[in-house]
Order: sequence, then C-alpha cells, then structure tokens
Amino acid sequence: MKAISKHSGGGEHLAGTIPMTTLDTTAKKFGPVWLSPGVSVGNMWTLLYAAFFTIGLLTFIGIGTPYVLNAVLKIPQDEQGVVSGNLVFWTEITSILMFGPVGVMADRFGRKALFTAGFALMGVGYALYPHAATLGELTIFRIIYALGVATSTGALATVVTDYPQEATRGKAVAIVGLMNGLGVAILNSVLGSVPKRLSAAGFDDTTAGNYTHFIVAVLCFIAAIVVAIGLKGGTPVKAADRPPPMQIVRSAFRAASNPRIALSYSAAFIARGDLVILGTFLTLWATQAGVARGMDFPEASKAGTRVFVIAQSAALLWIGAVVLLIDRANRVTALAVCMALAAAGYLGMGFVTSPLERIDLPLIMLLGVGQISAFLGSQALIGQEAPILERGAVIGGFNTSGAVGILFCSTIGGYLFDGVSPNAPFIFIGTLNGLVSLFALIVRWKSPGRMPGDSNAASAGFHSEI
Repeated sequence: MKAISKHSGGGEHLAGTIPMTTLDTTAKKFGPVWLSPGVSVGNMWTLLYAAFFTIGLLTFIGIGTPYVLNAVLKIPQDEQGVVSGNLVFWTEITSILMFGPVGVMADRFGRKALFTAGFALMGVGYALYPHAATLGELTIFRIIYALGVATSTGALATVVTDYPQEATRGKAVAIVGLMNGLGVAILNSVLGSVPKRLSAAGFDDTTAGNYTHFIVAVLCFIAAIVVAIGLKGGTPVKAADRPPPMQIVRSAFRAASNPRIALSYSAAFIARGDLVILGTFLTLWATQAGVARGMDFPEASKAGTRVFVIAQSAALLWIGAVVLLIDRANRVTALAVCMALAAAGYLGMGFVTSPLERIDLPLIMLLGVGQISAFLGSQALIGQEAPILERGAVIGGFNTSGAVGILFCSTIGGYLFDGVSPNAPFIFIGTLNGLVSLFALIVRWKSPGRMPGDSNAASAGFHSEI
C-alpha cells in the first residue's frame, strides 16, 4: 500500500482509533479531499447532494411554521414566540430519544437505510404540516417531521465522518458545510417566495401554504431515492469486529472521558442548535417586523426569508477562512476561535433594532459567520476524535447533546422572545457560546491532542455485508 505515514504526537486514543497512517493514496480523491478506502467519487457526490437537501429542507420549518401559525391557525402574534418554542421543544424531545438508537443502528446496520428513512419521514411531516386544524395536530405532525430530522441528520453527521481521510477532514467538512449553506440559502430563498407567487396568482393564503409544503415534501421523497441509490452500503468495520449493541450504547458516555470529546459534546449543545435557533427566531422576528410595517403575510414571510438568506450567504462566504483554520491549527484551538466568533455574532444581535433595517445588515451577516464557524469547528473536532468501531454511537452522543441544547435554548428563547424582547434569545445564546469558547481554551491548555493529520481514525474501508 502506498501511504504517507506519521505517528501520533501523544493524545489519548479510544478503542478502535488507529494512531498512525495519515494518508492512503491508493484510495479515491475527490477534489482536494482524499476519500477513505472503499468510498467512491459517486458516493461523495451523493453525500454532497444529501448535505444540500438535508439542512436546506429541515430549516424550511422556520419559514413554514410562521406561515401556518398566521395563515392557517390564526395564532395571535404575541403568543407565537412561545408556540414556536414549544414546537421546537417537541422536535428536540423526539431527537433526544432518537439520536441514540440512530447511532447504534448506524453502527450495526449501516448508514444508507437510515438516511433514506429520514428523508421519507421528513417528507411525510411536511405533507401533513399545513393541514393541522389545531395546535395539537400541528405538534403531532411536527413530531413526524422530527423523526425524519433526527434520523437524516444523525446519518449525515456519521457519513461526513466516515468518508474523508483524517489528513483532509477539514476540507471535507468545509465542502459539506458549503453544501449545507447553499441548500439553506437557495432552497429557503426559492421556496420562501413560492407562497407570495401563488398569492399573486390568485390563490388564498391557506392554499398557497399547502402547495408550498407539498413541493417541499416531494423534494424530500426525491432525496430519499437518491441516497438509497448513491450512498455506500454497509459500515466501516466488519461484522466480526463490531462491538455488542450495549457496548455501543455505553461508548457514547465512556467517550466523554476524552476531554476533547467532552468539549465536542459541549460545543454541540450550542453549535448544533445555532442554525435552528437562527432559523426559528430570526425569521419570526423579521416576519413580525414586516407585518408591523403593514405588509400582507406572504410579503412579510418573504422579507423574513430574505433576512435569513442574507445571514446564510455571509456564512457561505466565510467557509474558506474556516477551513484554513481547521486544517492548519490544532482543532481545539480552532474550536475556541469558532465559538468566540459565534458569541460575537449572537451578542451583536443585541444592538439590532429591526432585522429589516439596512443599517443592521452587518450584524445579521456577523450572525451567519458565527453560526457556520461554530457548526464546522465542532464537526471537525468530533470527526477527529470519534473512534471508528463506535463512531455512530459517539456521533449519536454528539447529536443528542445538540438536541438537548436546542431543547434548552428554544424553550427559554421562546419565553425571552415574547416576554423580554426579540433580541433576548440571541444574547442568551451568545453568552453560552462564549462560555464554550472559554472551556475550549482550558482543554487546549490541559489536553491539546494532536494536530490535523497526526493520526487517522477515519481511513478504514467500508464492509458491505448488507
């Protein structure tokens, strides 16, 4: 085997981590990314397709919910923050219950089936969502959507960790993050304008919302078919090498004895929630500001979507800088910087008077920069540290921590949004980002781990027994 090999600089290694060999040049290469043995270029293209649609489609709920609350259920505006927070609460309760089983199933049965099921469930949830006659029905439909989100995002995070070799992990995470951001910006921009266009064509608000959600559902079902065909089957380890199911379950907790995985879990608590919180409260705030200016609801919804897209566009432009940091610096150092940027972005929202004011656009853009920095920094660190034999479970622990964070932040954020001010949830989350940045500095001092490329926990090939 032709390979470039290095020995680890002395960081802790969990069971299943390979402490040497950084680059296997007999494997396939996708642009600047060296793929793990057994992963094809077609598999990687499918991953990018899935990354584009997974995050882009799941964040449409931030646009769809205000539309349903206003146009369908006629919820008073001064109650919508709490209602939105409660819907996110049930989404994350579902995710918390699902991420563990998803991680175990990913390690035992493979990623492809889970990804396919996740997109299909998300599609069912979206198809039903605008037909809710009561808040109770809306909550049930939101839970179906949440089952799809937990399954698809859990599979996405695991596949992103599987496919690149460690030496080029930062580049792979950045490319996937770019596709996430493009999906959010493009899909939400296009789909967010559909109700306005349908209303202009003569459809009433309820019908326009129904048709828009149906389009989103169809996109979910198409994505399910694509990943079923194009992703690599099997798991990264042979069946004989897989640990027993209960050992996999325990591994997510045991892994936290590695301080860098503990830091990853802490970062996930905030970083995995940043995009959902941004989508929920920024879009709601901007939509309400549009209504307050006298816009009809489709126009206000489009204005709210435009603000969200501006934040995501700034995030896309920033990805190049983040990947340089992730691939050239110690990943704990990189995470400390990323979380500090997130803190600045969210705390900066405390100075925003209205998301629709041009003078506040730089702060909206800084918010997007902070959100993508925290997301990519946390993903790169857990990808480096997760042991190969129990990777799905450890990523499941990472995702569960993120779900708990979303639950915590969205519940408190909803009450802060309605009871204090629309700025308050962002200030609260910015403070938490700052605390995680300080934690990262402590870990950097106490247990810095290896530099990127000093070990290869991600270069084992896939085994396709199923």
